[in-house]
Amino acid sequence: MVLITLPDGSTRQFDGPVSGADLAADIGPGLAKAALAIRINGEMVDLATVIEEDSNVSIVTVKDEDALELLRHDCAHVLAQAVQDLFPGTQVTIGPSIENGFYYDFAREKPFTPEDLPKIEARMAEIVDEDLPFKRSVMDRNDAITFFEGKGEAYKAELIQDLPEGEEISLYSQGDWIDLCRGPHLPSTGKLGKAFKLMSIAGAYWRGDSRNAMLQRIYGTCWPDPKKLKAYLHMLEEAEKRDHRRLGREMSLFHIQEEAAGSVFWHPKGWTLYRAVQDYMRKRLDDAGYVEVNTPQLVDRSLWEKSGHWEKFREHMFITEVEEKLLAIKPMNCPCHVQIFRQGIKSYRDLPIRMAEFGSCHRNEPSGALHGIMRVRAFTQDDAHIFCTEDQITSETKIFIDLLMSVYKDLGFDEVVVKFSDRPEVRAGEDATWDKAEIALTEATAAAGLETILNPGEGAFYGPKLEFVLRDAIGRDWQCGTLQVDFVLPERLDAAYIGEDGEKHRPVMLHRAILGSFERFLGILIENHAGRFPLWLAPVQAVVTAITNDHDEYAQKVYDTMKAAGLRCEIDLRNEKINYKVREHSHAKVPAILVVGGRESENNTVAMRRLGSQQQEVVALNEAVAKLRTEAAGPLG
Repeated sequence: MVLITLPDGSTRQFDGPVSGADLAADIGPGLAKAALAIRINGEMVDLATVIEEDSNVSIVTVKDEDALELLRHDCAHVLAQAVQDLFPGTQVTIGPSIENGFYYDFAREKPFTPEDLPKIEARMAEIVDEDLPFKRSVMDRNDAITFFEGKGEAYKAELIQDLPEGEEISLYSQGDWIDLCRGPHLPSTGKLGKAFKLMSIAGAYWRGDSRNAMLQRIYGTCWPDPKKLKAYLHMLEEAEKRDHRRLGREMSLFHIQEEAAGSVFWHPKGWTLYRAVQDYMRKRLDDAGYVEVNTPQLVDRSLWEKSGHWEKFREHMFITEVEEKLLAIKPMNCPCHVQIFRQGIKSYRDLPIRMAEFGSCHRNEPSGALHGIMRVRAFTQDDAHIFCTEDQITSETKIFIDLLMSVYKDLGFDEVVVKFSDRPEVRAGEDATWDKAEIALTEATAAAGLETILNPGEGAFYGPKLEFVLRDAIGRDWQCGTLQVDFVLPERLDAAYIGEDGEKHRPVMLHRAILGSFERFLGILIENHAGRFPLWLAPVQAVVTAITNDHDEYAQKVYDTMKAAGLRCEIDLRNEKINYKVREHSHAKVPAILVVGGRESENNTVAMRRLGSQQQEVVALNEAVAKLRTEAAGPLG
């Protein structure tokens, strides 16, 4: 007898072993048709797998989150078969599912071209129509090596050679085509559907090692249905239009060049945007009771050794030697803030101390990982550390979360997901200390009414953390803010305060950031708004221009009035047609264009056109200034 317990708690009993397919059919014909795989005691396996003992079982359908990875994995296999069907002699190597899709690496003398992709995609669709069953088989290790060598698949044979002697090798076939794979797979290629698309071709070294052969990688995307595929492709189109690197050039915000790889050259307009965000953050922090500090860029190795960063973070530090001493350009601000805390005697009455710094940091990121201003080597964090007692963790967490959510809303982000990241494999501190920190953060998030998603093993090396993930205007997720509970660093760096009992105690250190880094957040902000910033953030808030040069004098008066009101304004007196000038400033994403001519000069008015609108509004000059001043004040008034 085999007893199956289903997710809703109900049970089904069978006289003997039962396959996942038979279980689904026993539950109902609709489920039998929709079933893609099963989970036995949490592990996903093929639908054909036989359940031989009492187990907890769930049926995986396309509605399950796990199903997407399964679909993408199978799409990689169908891609590989299609390529070998069309291009005999091509060797297959590795083809995993990845975020938003899949890829497969191929060894072929003649390069693939973009024109090959539609042909491959068409053959993939035919393989789906053929509805070929995925069938698992096993083979002895040495037999499997011989088998793949006989097929001319040297890369597959090499993968198997790296496995231990005597290991059983798992293979999957779809029709006559066979591949090395652990599985699981869909029941057949027909279950895959046709919501996939091949996206691009790239080079990739075998096993990621530049000493090995260069392979050809074909990327694709795969989704549960055509509607989701269409939405994803539309999102990619929008993302390309919003690319912060392109908008940075078009709007003359910043540039990056090889002579300072990973660092940003901010242009006047870009730096104006930077300062607008920084001024806003400084005001929010002042109002929230933070004290602002500034700490050194170069710090002796000895402090990084005490803090634990030298051991855990050394490879990411830029190092220089001065008078036989090793100094590191700081990659983070935490140890320096502890040094400020340690100056003088602190009492429990002084806590919490909320210490903030717009800290300039440097990290040695690989050149291949650099990406515009999103991933750089030189950046400024909106960093802060809250030194508090254990009893204050909950209240400080709630205060911080309220502040963070308010900031995100002001900057145009309403959807926020929070992840709880617990202890990583490589960490500082004892397990008992981590237990205490994780319990404290769990209780604090519960008290704040915050729902979190577990992100196992992704905590900082000194403490668990909350990660705040923003969703932008086109549905992409960006991890920005963090809050980390740290009992380790105050101990390692000997931070202490005098408690109510007159004895020394260690403070708890809450590491927190809202934006993360200004550079990355501004890249996100540019893409979220597609360069069309709300007036309070726009580098140029308004442009004044005249229909003809006969009205330049009045245009100058309007400009002077706007500047006197504190607005970031430009004047355009070029001898160009007005439609050309309006079009050019609209392309530059200026929120308001004030056009003046004879009628406006006589009546002391302006014709105001807003970005994105074909209409213009004729208003009195003082009224236009008042409207724009109100908007320019931003969320803090």
